[in-house]
Amino acid sequence: MEQYGLENIRNLVLLSHCGAGKTSASEAILFTAGAIARLGKVEEGTTTSDYDPDEIKRHISINLSMLPCQWKGAKINLIDTPGYSDFVGEVKAAIRVGEGAVIMVCAASGVEVGTEQVWSYCEEADLPRLIFINKMDRENADFYQTVEQLQSRFGSRCLPVQLPVGAQDSFQGIVDLLTMKSYIGSQAKEDELPSSLQTKADSFREKLVEAVAEVDDRLIEKYLEGEQLSLEELGNGLRQAVITGRIVPILAGSAIQNIGFTFLLDAIYNYLPSPKERDVIIVGDSAKQAERIEPSQDAPLAALVFKTSADPYVGKLTHFRVYTGAINSNSQVWNAARGGAERIGQLFVLRGKTQEPVSKLGAGDMGAVAKLGMASTGDTLCSQAQPMKLAPILFPQPAFSLAVHPKTKADLDKLGAALSRLSEEDPTLRVHRDTDTNETILSGIGESHLEVAAEKMLRKFGVGVKLETPRVPYKETITVPARAEYKHKKQTGGHGQYGHVLLELEPLPRGSGYEFVDKIVGGAIPRNYIPAVEKGVKEAIQEGVLARYPVIDIKARVYDGSFHPVDSSEICFKIAGAGALKKGLSEGQPILLEPIMNIKVTIPDDFTGDIIGDLNTKRARVQGMNPGGGINVIEAQVPLAEILRYAIDLKSITQGRGSYEVEFNHYEPVPPHVTQKIIAERQAEKT
Repeated sequence: MEQYGLENIRNLVLLSHCGAGKTSASEAILFTAGAIARLGKVEEGTTTSDYDPDEIKRHISINLSMLPCQWKGAKINLIDTPGYSDFVGEVKAAIRVGEGAVIMVCAASGVEVGTEQVWSYCEEADLPRLIFINKMDRENADFYQTVEQLQSRFGSRCLPVQLPVGAQDSFQGIVDLLTMKSYIGSQAKEDELPSSLQTKADSFREKLVEAVAEVDDRLIEKYLEGEQLSLEELGNGLRQAVITGRIVPILAGSAIQNIGFTFLLDAIYNYLPSPKERDVIIVGDSAKQAERIEPSQDAPLAALVFKTSADPYVGKLTHFRVYTGAINSNSQVWNAARGGAERIGQLFVLRGKTQEPVSKLGAGDMGAVAKLGMASTGDTLCSQAQPMKLAPILFPQPAFSLAVHPKTKADLDKLGAALSRLSEEDPTLRVHRDTDTNETILSGIGESHLEVAAEKMLRKFGVGVKLETPRVPYKETITVPARAEYKHKKQTGGHGQYGHVLLELEPLPRGSGYEFVDKIVGGAIPRNYIPAVEKGVKEAIQEGVLARYPVIDIKARVYDGSFHPVDSSEICFKIAGAGALKKGLSEGQPILLEPIMNIKVTIPDDFTGDIIGDLNTKRARVQGMNPGGGINVIEAQVPLAEILRYAIDLKSITQGRGSYEVEFNHYEPVPPHVTQKIIAERQAEKT
C-alpha cells in the first residue's frame, strides 16, 4: 500500500447520538471515495463497519471500526464509533487517536443527549470538528431548526457552510455558501442557485464571511474596507478558524441517498488538521512531567495501542496509531508500559473486517498486528534504545455491576480465562470476586454493555453465563451483652466425647470486626484446648442466627468450662465453642447490618428535584449539593441494596445526562420491616 507523509493523512473520528446515521454515513464516505463498490445497509447487516454478529443482530455499532480511504491524494483514516452510551470506552479510545471529528446530527431528531456528550468529549480533547446534519430526506427533517438548536447549545461558532436544496421528500442537493452554487443529486451536478434560496444564502454567507475574516487581521481589514474576499482567502481562513476551534462548519446531506458526501470529504481534507499540525504528548513517570514534541517520520518510534480484540481466526489483534517514527513488519519493538520486547509479525491496514497486509506504517498512520504477547490498550510501543511513553487513554469508571453465574460445570472451568480475555479487550469492563457473597462480579458502563459482554463470551470463548443482580453482603451482630453455655457430650462404645464452654459476648463499635479473649483461670479448660475453642467460635461467626450472614463487631470471651481427662479432645471443644456462640448470638438481640455507600450524583440542574425525590424513596440521606455552571453534584449516603440497578434508574430520569460515583462508607442496622423481608428471602432460598 502507498505510504503517506504526515501532511497527507487525516485521522478523524465519526461521532453522534445513537441512530443519527454514522454507520450509513461511513458507508457513503467509503463509496464516494471509491474504497467500496456498493453501499451496504445497516438493516441488512451488510455495512463495512458493523460486521460483528452482535452489531448485525442489534443494528447498532458496538465496537470502533477503522475505515481508511483515499481522497485527493491523501489518506483519510476514518474511525466509526458506537453512538450508544454504554460503549463510551470505544468512543474515548477513538477520540484519543484522532486529530479531528465529524459529529453527525439527525435532521429530524435534532440535538440529542448523545450529541451533547460527544461534543463535551471533543471539548475535553480540544478536537477541531465539523457537524454534518444527516437524514435530510427523512420525514420532519428541518435543517434550520437543527442549526438553531446547535447554536443555542454550542454557541454561535457553529456556522452553516452549506444549505439544503429542499427537505424531506423534496431533498435534492446542497448549496455551497462559498461558491454560491447548488449541487444536485449524488453526482453533485452543478447548477445555478435556486431563486427561492437566494435571500437565505446571502444572509448565511454574510455571517460566514464575517466570522472567517475575524480570524486574520489582513482579512478583517480587507472585509471592513468593503473588498470581496477571494475563494482561496475564504478557504484558508476557514481552515485556520476550524483548527483553532473558532468556527465549527455545518454541512448537510443524506447518507441513504449519498448526497453531500463529496463535500464532506472535501471539508475533511481542506479544514481538519493533519497529524503534522498536532504535537505529540510524551509523559514521564508522573503526569506532571508531560512534554510536547513535533511528530516526525525520522524520529524514534512511538506508537499507542488504542484497542485490542480477540479475533477468532488470528487470535489477539492489536490496533495502534504511530505518532513518531515508523514501524515495520517482521521487526521488534519495545513495550514501554510492560518493560519488555514485542515481536512484530505482519502489519495490516484494517477496513472493517478486511485486512490488507503492509510492510510499513509511518508517523500519523494507523494499523494493526496480530499475536502480540504483552501489549494491551494504552501501552506505548517504541524503540528500546530510546524508550518513551505516550499519554494514556482515560476511560470512564464502571457504574453498573452484575453477578456472573456459569450455566454448566464446563462453563465454570473456562469462566476465569474468558473473563480475563474480555476485560483485557475492553478496559471499561472490570471483574472481581466478592469474598462476602462468593460471587464473581462483572462491572461495566450499563446493562446493555454487560449483556453484550455475556453474548461475546458465549460466541468467542464458548462460555455460557447467567447475569443476575449481585447479592448484598449483609452482616449480623448483637446489640446487648449475653452469656451462653454449651456442653458437647456424647457416649458411644469406647471413648466418649466431652467439651464444655461458657462464653460472654459483647457488642463492639461499628467497624471493629471480631475479637476473641481467653479469660480462663484455674485450668477449667486446659491451655491446649483454648485454640480449638477459638477455632470453633471463628467458624461459627461465618453464619449468624438471623439469616445466616457473617457476624461482625463482637467480642467473644471464654471465661469458664470443664473437661474430661479421657473423653475431651480438640474437636469436642471446637464443637462446644461453636455451639456456645450460636446460643449467645440468639440471646444477644441480634440485628442485621447493611452496607451504606457514599454516592455522588452529577446531573444538569433541571433534574435536581427528580433525583432527590428518587433518592428519598431509596432510604438515602442527602448530605449536600454543589451547584455550578448548570450542573449540580448531589452527595448522599444510601444503602447498597437500594442502588444495585441505579445506573438504569439514573439514565431513565435524566435521559442519559446523569452520572454517578459510589464507594463504601460503613455498615449500619437494617430497618425492622426490611429485616423481616430479608430473613424470609433467605429461608425461601434454603428450602
